[in-house]
Amino acid sequence: MKKLICAAGRLILRLLFRVEVRGMENYRAAGPRAVIMPNHVSLLDPALAALFIPDEPVFAINSLVARWRWVRPFLALFRTWSVDPTNPFGLKGLIEELKRDQHCVIFPEGRITTTGSQMRAFDGAAMLADKTGAVLLPLRIEGAQLSHASYLRGRFPVRWFPKITLTFLPPRKLEIPPEVKGRRRRAMAQTFLQDLLRDAAWQVRDSGRTLFGALLDARRLYGRRRVIAADIGRKPVTYDGMVRAALALGDLFGGRFNPGERAGLLMPSSVPTAALALGLSRLGHTPAMLNCTVGAQNALACCRAAEIRTVISSRRFVEAGKLGALVEAMESAGLRFLWLEDEARALGLRAKLTAWFQARFTTPETAGGPDDEAVVLFTSGSEGTPKGVALSHRNIVANRDQLMSSVDFRPSDVVLNAMPMFHVFGFVVGTIMPLLSGMYTFYFPSPLSYRAIPLVAYDINATVLFGTDTFLYGYARSASPYDFYSVRYVFEGAEKLRERTSRMWSEKFGIRVLEGYGTTETSVVSLNTALQCSAGTVGRVLPGLEARLEPVVGLEGVGRLFLRGPNVMMGYLRSERPGVLQPVEDGWYDTGDIVRLDELGFLSIRGRAKRFAKIGGEMVSLTALEEEMERLWPGVRCAMAVVRDERKGERIILVTEKKDASREEMTAHLKAAGYAEVAIPKKLLSGVKLPLLGSGKTDYPALDRLASETAGAAE
Repeated sequence: MKKLICAAGRLILRLLFRVEVRGMENYRAAGPRAVIMPNHVSLLDPALAALFIPDEPVFAINSLVARWRWVRPFLALFRTWSVDPTNPFGLKGLIEELKRDQHCVIFPEGRITTTGSQMRAFDGAAMLADKTGAVLLPLRIEGAQLSHASYLRGRFPVRWFPKITLTFLPPRKLEIPPEVKGRRRRAMAQTFLQDLLRDAAWQVRDSGRTLFGALLDARRLYGRRRVIAADIGRKPVTYDGMVRAALALGDLFGGRFNPGERAGLLMPSSVPTAALALGLSRLGHTPAMLNCTVGAQNALACCRAAEIRTVISSRRFVEAGKLGALVEAMESAGLRFLWLEDEARALGLRAKLTAWFQARFTTPETAGGPDDEAVVLFTSGSEGTPKGVALSHRNIVANRDQLMSSVDFRPSDVVLNAMPMFHVFGFVVGTIMPLLSGMYTFYFPSPLSYRAIPLVAYDINATVLFGTDTFLYGYARSASPYDFYSVRYVFEGAEKLRERTSRMWSEKFGIRVLEGYGTTETSVVSLNTALQCSAGTVGRVLPGLEARLEPVVGLEGVGRLFLRGPNVMMGYLRSERPGVLQPVEDGWYDTGDIVRLDELGFLSIRGRAKRFAKIGGEMVSLTALEEEMERLWPGVRCAMAVVRDERKGERIILVTEKKDASREEMTAHLKAAGYAEVAIPKKLLSGVKLPLLGSGKTDYPALDRLASETAGAAE
């Protein structure tokens, strides 16, 4: 009778939900003693696990749930073990059961998700594995969260009978050194378990799609009429509207380029810019996002590197940004400009109807595949001439999937993106990620509008905000304490999060700023999250990324960070070799950053390799010196410049915006902090406005030139 009931249950679920079980080879590889860990997304999950997991595992069940009347009939059909989560000895009997070479099923999250993302994992499963030597076998349930049996109605588009897949992921042994005991061991077990569930979420995602293909998938999932974007024009755009705009603008401008030719985009953060980038990439014309803040010389170097002959821009943007001199210099160098306003007038009724028909009734074709070039971004030029960074469709979609596996972003979120689209933070994180995830995004054209952005956040009920330390500090100073009332996440990147900024957001708004780390070459590498956060670090490396530290001579406890993974760029484009893609050697990208990795996997950035000076044979961290100046003079911009010294090789000069800065005060502070005499700057330039890049970061090449000229003149 029991077998008949189970067979009927499996048949019904297969008919209704087209249930598919994958990864059976991983189930068999787990061996006789395993803790099976399904994610918990709906009321269907226990039935799915019970009916589709082979053999007859023991199910750990909350003792309170076991007393529910409607649950009791099902308990008779399966082997269960009642566990009281409030009893520290509640797992003791289950441990003995596992030692008899059993399979045990336990839902580590302990409850059904209310966010659609991973929730807190309790360490019970890890403790079972630790005490018994069992392997941990993740089971990923996908699709059930879209059913009416989930708790996501109103937050997520649910339907009656979505397809459900159950995927067994590779089993893992709990890897904790035997000498680690007590609380430290539990903390490491908790981290291991959380990572295992996060990695499982990442592994079942399909990153092998083009950007436009992923956009169409998002439209199918979240609905054609879902409003997903707006800008200062205040015209909300649906998924259908974004697809139509991408098709129309892509076709309008695509015919003006040769096959495979890159298109320069000198545009503000806006809906048309996002649509144009997607439309061009669909046709195989890679959008190259030009930085309007780098000056004519660097802008022309970017165009040479990517072999850009034609630039698309907006007259209104050029006028508002006072970019006339830049455009004139680029035109004088032979670059052709196409103006959005002028070309849009040629977008007649026929073109609009064609785009509408394609968007509504067909699946538009996409040139190329996931491993082809999707966008070219450019490095900031903080260490010299900017380089072109070629990112594939897979690079970008994979990074989006990595983020979605790590953070509980929700379709109900409202993203305020003031980061420029020429910046990887603004393009990948602020534009593509929410667009492919059902989140509404408001594009603001300039991150420097310190007074306006808090008001916009208040007006649109923003829940997610991205920014650099410089920008976030500016918003916090200008905002009313209530302007960010709706914000639940603030993510900071591109420069170090200063204590003043973190403290102001905490005290004024009650919001914890979460620091992350990334590069143009990799997009986001690591970040702190609500689940895993450590102050003073940039979080833990995202799933799917391998990190390797190479020793640095003269520095202990740190290493030079190398990364390999699906989000690592295709390669560089350099102005010295126009159009020639320089791929990453052996797939490992050298970040040039000196980092520390603690036992729980949190990264701390100690500085750029190029931001270390060698003084009298000693390695001196310029970043650490700048942090000390921040402690000495809070809220004052300070930076360390390096100039050549014939006797000691290099010499450090402190450049500060503080007008009454005293070298004596600086020296006393650094000595009190334990710095040797050799590391203390011998010269101080006070009351100097620091040169900045468009991202708000210090322009170090310009700073070094300024310091060198000043020092030379003084001598």
